[in-house]
Amino acid sequence: MRAAALFARRDSIYKTMPELDVYDIERDARSFRGGLPVIAHPPCRAWGRLRWNAKPLPGEKELALFAVEQVRKYGGVLEHPEASALWDAAGLPRPDPERITRDEYGGWTLAIAQLWFGHRAEKRTWLYIVGIEPADIPDFPLFLGEATHVIAAPCRRANGYRPKKGDPEWRPEVTDAEREHTPARLAEWLVDLVSRIAPAGGKVLS
Repeated sequence: MRAAALFARRDSIYKTMPELDVYDIERDARSFRGGLPVIAHPPCRAWGRLRWNAKPLPGEKELALFAVEQVRKYGGVLEHPEASALWDAAGLPRPDPERITRDEYGGWTLAIAQLWFGHRAEKRTWLYIVGIEPADIPDFPLFLGEATHVIAAPCRRANGYRPKKGDPEWRPEVTDAEREHTPARLAEWLVDLVSRIAPAGGKVLS
C-alpha cells in the first residue's frame, strides 16, 4: 500500500486502485492507525456555504478535524469545498494567488476547479497539502471552457428573479451522486500526489 483513502464512498473509484488502503463508512476512517500518507474526503455539509441548512449526524462535523490531524501527522491531502469553514476552525492557510502561505506543519492550500478534471460542474475546491512542495506536485490540467452544469441552482436575485430553464444563463444541476463523487482524473491525480510523499511525511520520494 502506498497511501490511505479516508472517508471514501461505498462505490468509490479508490476501491479499484490496489495501491490504496480504503476506508469507507463501514470500515470507519477513525480506525486508521497511520503509517501511510492520506487522501481525505471528510464530510463537508457541516462546513460548507449551506451549513446553516445542513443536518449532520452526531459526531459528523468532528470527522473533518480528525482528517486534518491525519494529514498533518502522516502527510497527504484533504479535499473540501472552496471557502469551507474548516479552514478557520483548524487554522489551515487559505490559498493566496500571489504567494504560498504555510502553517506550522508546512501545510499549504491549493485552489482548483474539479471541472478541470472532468466534473460537469465547476465545483471549486480547496486542497490542504502536507509533505510535498508546490514545485513537486504532479502537473494538472487547466480547462478554460464553461461548465455545462451547476452544483446547485442559483438563488433568487435581489430583484426577486430566479433563472429558470430556457434562460440563457440557466444550467441544470448535477445529480446527488455527482455532488459527492470524485472524478476519475482527479482521483488519479491525488493518488499520484500522495505517492510522492514518504510514508513519514515531509519528504518527496524519488
